Amino acid sequence: MRRILLAGATGYLGGYVARELGKRGYPVRAVVRDASRLAGKGIAVDEPLEAEVTRPETIRGCCDDVSAVISTVGITRQKDGLSYDDVDYRANLNLLQEAERSGVQKFVYVSVLNGEVLRDLKICDAKERFVERLEASGVDHCVIRPNGFFSDMAEYYRMAEKGRVYLFGDGQYRANPIHGEDLSEVCVDALETDAVNLPAGGPETLSQRDIALAAFAALGKQPKISCIPDWVRLAVLRGARVLTGERVYGPLEFFLTVMAMDMVAPAYGRHRLGDYFASLAEQPPR
Repeated sequence: MRRILLAGATGYLGGYVARELGKRGYPVRAVVRDASRLAGKGIAVDEPLEAEVTRPETIRGCCDDVSAVISTVGITRQKDGLSYDDVDYRANLNLLQEAERSGVQKFVYVSVLNGEVLRDLKICDAKERFVERLEASGVDHCVIRPNGFFSDMAEYYRMAEKGRVYLFGDGQYRANPIHGEDLSEVCVDALETDAVNLPAGGPETLSQRDIALAAFAALGKQPKISCIPDWVRLAVLRGARVLTGERVYGPLEFFLTVMAMDMVAPAYGRHRLGDYFASLAEQPPR
């Protein structure tokens, strides 16, 4: 079968994509900073390639004898002195330039739902600048646009653990977050699809209040929910823009923006959020 280059294999989504590719019999070359992390996460690939996608000289030739690239490369919280521009844009551009040089047939990239209309957010602008470059490349491509992972919903669970969940507005903004395993199937299916833009969410559309109630139910706690007026959210955004640097403000800006809008995408998969919260409740106390 066709050899696939996977970038981001040790991340939340990348690990599921690596397993799904292996399940379907694809030979996988995985670009990772530290190959030992693959074994530590129980991920097996045919060819681990130790390199840093932010340093183009280390990935020279990474796409040789590769038919397609799947990139889940991106950061939520900036660390190691790297910015959204360094990772979400330039690292993916480095991969694309190698794909172009080697004549790769397909490039699958994971962005974010509504990224096109949220360009004023730094993380979305970096992602969408790469999407524009990908579209102009002439390489057959598919941009996957998830609306949020189950792992992101763990924030609700952690608030419920502490006894109270805080929501913006009246808690009726809706989303259908998707489990990483379900999204990995979408990513691998995209290798064979003609779609160039693929929004993806999970099978359940829930309001923020529904998500909070599911977290309390998993913990067996009486729900305690407080709704915060939107003016407070806007004031926090304005204050954070002035008082914090990009490292803090970037993820806060994204979180506070998407929490105040519907994030609903076409439904895929089978995993349900209540089961995910129940699995968190079964873990030993931290």
